[in-house]
Amino acid sequence: MTLGLASGRVELASDHEAWAEAYRRERARLLEAIAPRILDVRHVGSTSVAGVPAKPILDILIAVESFEEAVVCVEPMERLGYRYRGEHGVPRRHYFVKGDPRTHHVHVVERASREWSAMVRFRALLTSDPEAARAYSEAKERLAATYARDRVRYQREKGGVIEDLLDRALRESTSPSAR
Repeated sequence: MTLGLASGRVELASDHEAWAEAYRRERARLLEAIAPRILDVRHVGSTSVAGVPAKPILDILIAVESFEEAVVCVEPMERLGYRYRGEHGVPRRHYFVKGDPRTHHVHVVERASREWSAMVRFRALLTSDPEAARAYSEAKERLAATYARDRVRYQREKGGVIEDLLDRALRESTSPSAR
């Protein structure tokens, strides 16, 4: 399966090499369009973690200094084919989507934000902890089977799994036995 997923659907695939290449190409396009305004660009989400099944939609995280100043990214992103969705339920995030069926999600947030930290930490957890990656993969497969036609419910349930894994990792890293 290449990139693209119809609205409301949940289907998982494992085309990580193709997704990594698609990310590299899109990153180059984004940098060309908005580089002077951004601090960092990262491939996040399950398409960025080998071995973890993913919806075939690239998640790209962009760091900016200021939410307010980042509004200048909207027009160049729209010229690249993205639709601007505002904060879309996450305060101080500029959210963009691309494709029909959907192929890309771009999250533009302040580097000092909780959103930046959580997305970067979760990817780091999945790439460094095989047990966390396995648990997440199993949960995603179970949720995808249960909510194949209800992406909103799938996302909500998956969010709880992500929070649990991040909380567990934080507890383990701060426990006396971890030091």
